[in-house]
Amino acid sequence: MAMVKARVSTAELVAGRYRLVDVVHRETNRVSYYGEDTETERPCLLTQIGLPDDPSPDDGRRATSRILRTSERIGLLRPGSVATVVDAIEEAGSLWTVTEWIDGIPLGELLAQQGTFNYVRAARIGLELLDVLEAAHVAGITHGELSPGQVFVRDEGSVVVTGFGLAGATLAPRVAAPSYAAPEQARDERIGPASDLWALGAILYTMVEGRPPYRERDRPETTLKGVDRLPLRAPVRSGPLTQAVQGLLRKDSRERLSRPVVRDAFVRVLNEDPETPLRTAPRLRGRRVVAPGWSRRAMVFGTALAVVTVAAAVLVVTSGRPDDSGSSAADTAPGPATSAGAPTGPSRTPTPSASPTQETTEPETPTAPPSGTADLPPGYTTYTSPDGFSVALPEGWTAVRTKRAGDVAYRVIFSADDDPRRLAVTYSEALGPDPVAVWRDDVQPGLAEQAGFELIGDIEATTYQGYEAADMQWLSEKDGTRLRTLGRGFLIADHRGYSLRWTTPEADWDDAANREALGVVLRTFKVSED
Repeated sequence: MAMVKARVSTAELVAGRYRLVDVVHRETNRVSYYGEDTETERPCLLTQIGLPDDPSPDDGRRATSRILRTSERIGLLRPGSVATVVDAIEEAGSLWTVTEWIDGIPLGELLAQQGTFNYVRAARIGLELLDVLEAAHVAGITHGELSPGQVFVRDEGSVVVTGFGLAGATLAPRVAAPSYAAPEQARDERIGPASDLWALGAILYTMVEGRPPYRERDRPETTLKGVDRLPLRAPVRSGPLTQAVQGLLRKDSRERLSRPVVRDAFVRVLNEDPETPLRTAPRLRGRRVVAPGWSRRAMVFGTALAVVTVAAAVLVVTSGRPDDSGSSAADTAPGPATSAGAPTGPSRTPTPSASPTQETTEPETPTAPPSGTADLPPGYTTYTSPDGFSVALPEGWTAVRTKRAGDVAYRVIFSADDDPRRLAVTYSEALGPDPVAVWRDDVQPGLAEQAGFELIGDIEATTYQGYEAADMQWLSEKDGTRLRTLGRGFLIADHRGYSLRWTTPEADWDDAANREALGVVLRTFKVSED
């Protein structure tokens, strides 16, 4: 693991421009400095990260490009809560990032000064961190190195997160704060949103307990081995946050608490505290999106606020919350299509709408079967959507309901008046990278609020039309009828993809006609080539 040594020099300039003035915070492979931009004469925050020995020029260019690109993306989603990198330089075996100076103190330094926080203060900071992580994860971005050194706390208590884009920017294994690394990072395995949730749990643990869940040892490798193998020391000062802390620090990433569950834990703590300004948290169709403090600050960022609004609207369309229910369980379960590493395939942008969320109920009738569908069983016709997909449906079925989030997400519900079955087709451009994790973390918590919800078996990874996919089945209840749903999600390119939800009364699930219809839908669903 590459190491860096803290050095302060008023004579040397980084990239011939940035003067180092004082050390702000140190971690295993990262040192942050208060600095000065000699060209603009403005203060800045410089962070030095060790690179592998003899990095190639191409490695340095890729690293700086990735950092700048990722920082810009997440900065648009959470202006004011994420430090935007204004420069990135590879120089003399180190990678340097430069951000505007943050008027705050690193959380690690605050903890060193104050020891511990009460659980209300910890919940307030935790909620702001969760908002930042949720925006990143919806956009397909994993932080990967979250630690107290990457969280700056302003005087009024709000936080600014640094370090987005560093994970994976270099080929060297770089865990800058080993005691906050997730077990999968300790094993040098692929990381994802669940790794960030572990780091959030470790930060919470440190804030209330006064020490990290796994102590720093003499070598980073030894610390990481402890994170992977040693049992968690039970928290004793976490109060009502205890279950959230322990749930986030489960070694199996598949068993960690989901973001909605953690959010509810934070909000409960803050609602019970008469002095917290967050107890009147805003909700969007039943799902809380951002903390009000941030909402007020964001009002001055007109364009950025519009971006966040659309992102929130995507969550409404694709989250699978009961607030979005229509006439059946399929209406309540239009969650995001998901996949990891799917091959690039055809895609088509949905038709734009005039507002971030828009719902229509005008029925659209399937067309005659196009060429290539002559092998359909009797009683089916092919629906060709103007949004860029086609699927064979039972005769008489129409698009009975459509909901949109701008031009980045939509959901279409298909059925017929005299048919209790439903098909929900959802498209989104804000999908997470892990199909199983998104069903588990983003969809299942909302479905669990439905009457009679029961997961059938495990969420299973699968392959669909050459794309990696995931299947989830569950039971629910609607107007006294027990319903069964199969959901299949898949990514067609980047973070764009679909989910298909087929719902029918449980008593009819194994009927030959139902099995045939489900098979026809899965076999004939196609994304348009143009």
